[in-house]
Amino acid sequence: MKLSEDLRWRGLIHQTTSPELDAQLDAGGLTFYWGCDPTADSLHVGNLLGGVTIRRLQHGGHRPIVLAGGATGRIGDPSFKATERPLLDDAKIDANVAGIQRQLRSFVDFDADNGAILVNNLSWIRDMRVIEFLRDVGKHFTVNQLISRESVRARLEDREQGISFTEFSYTLLQGYDHLHLFREYDCVLQVGGSDQWGNILSGVELVRRSDAKTAHGLCWPLVTKADGTKFGKSESGSVWLDPARTSPYQFHQFFLRTDDETVGKYLRYFTFLSHGEIEALDVDTLDHPAERRGQHALADAVTTLVHGEVETQRAKRAAELLFRGDITAMDEAMLLQVFSEVPSAKFARGSVAVIDALVELQLSPSKSAARKAIEQGGVTVNAERMANVDATIGSLLHDRYAVIRRGKKEYGLVSFG
Repeated sequence: MKLSEDLRWRGLIHQTTSPELDAQLDAGGLTFYWGCDPTADSLHVGNLLGGVTIRRLQHGGHRPIVLAGGATGRIGDPSFKATERPLLDDAKIDANVAGIQRQLRSFVDFDADNGAILVNNLSWIRDMRVIEFLRDVGKHFTVNQLISRESVRARLEDREQGISFTEFSYTLLQGYDHLHLFREYDCVLQVGGSDQWGNILSGVELVRRSDAKTAHGLCWPLVTKADGTKFGKSESGSVWLDPARTSPYQFHQFFLRTDDETVGKYLRYFTFLSHGEIEALDVDTLDHPAERRGQHALADAVTTLVHGEVETQRAKRAAELLFRGDITAMDEAMLLQVFSEVPSAKFARGSVAVIDALVELQLSPSKSAARKAIEQGGVTVNAERMANVDATIGSLLHDRYAVIRRGKKEYGLVSFG
């Protein structure tokens, strides 16, 4: 199957600037770029689709440029943001760029014949003078044209928030990125999520007006949460690619919890499984939904892509031990991964009542409610069911931890020291 056909089958072509792009995608040999701003020191699930898609394009014979926006990150992209981003200081942005650049290397091959190029737009924007920017870039855009774009118009219609001139200029800087990369590397294509469509058009238009040449844009659909909002670094509920922010276990669980209506789409988006394998999993999801084969295949494939096979197997082993209630078999690193997102509390060494721990962890609203939960047999400490309302936390896991469970699914982690 041709590259363009595969991308369309997977639902990865949301919009393009020209129907002629399909033939160029299939022919190979394009240089293209994808960028992300360093508003955090890690990529997230929303960026993951970009990382996987640029890998597909590289496998299709194209040369990727991955751009960390050290300059544009100092402004903030207003696209479909309800409020203006807080400005970060230079030291924080530089640290974020370094973190993102490390992660970008896991998606693309820098040593192939069409090896990827890693760039930071601060290197060509930092010394640009205001007059030069206004004359060489600003003159090619009308205010009418910019405010007609949906991402900007929504902010203009909000009388309380509005949009600052700083954010309003963002699309011009991103357009200049494309022009610079076009001149420096013959980069004829910019790719990104559908929220970047307006910015992508700025680059295509600037190349046409400045150099009288044709450039292209391609965007894929945004990955959204169940409520329809986008996954983002500044949004709530972010799922990070950095294992220090979202553990491989929690990352694996995130994809394992994908609902049946979404799993087929995610298998197409995020995995390199063949069309036949995915279609077989589609049938399994319809015929045997309780077995969740699609979700397991998805979680395994994506976790391996991001964290490696060893961490995938550890995540699966941890889930198995938790399901069996055998938390005592977990090593310390696995224990901390599994319970990294549950309520936690720290106590000094000594006697701690289970009732006090339940309240401190907010697993019970009061001591009387905690006492009642114990009397009803609904509390375990390190997999041991508590029967005595006056019980204290006894033996510890790894001489430091106690996992307290109330009911079937409410967990808390106590540490001592």
